[in-house]
Amino acid sequence: MTPRTAQADRELAHRSNAGIDVTLLWNEQTDELLVTAFDSTTGELLELPTARERALDVFHHPYAYAAEAA
Repeated sequence: MTPRTAQADRELAHRSNAGIDVTLLWNEQTDELLVTAFDSTTGELLELPTARERALDVFHHPYAYAAEAA
């Protein structure tokens, strides 16, 4: 298994609203998808590895999936 590196991440989608930046990333080396949600008001970063078939749903509703990542 190849370790995940930021250089291998490609941004597939990004959105911002009310100080929260949500990004859908694809890692070329590992072929894994990751949704991140960064709250600039609190500095909190949420990272959600996600399956291909639900990546867009996680991108649009990251906090609904936050409990699964905990």
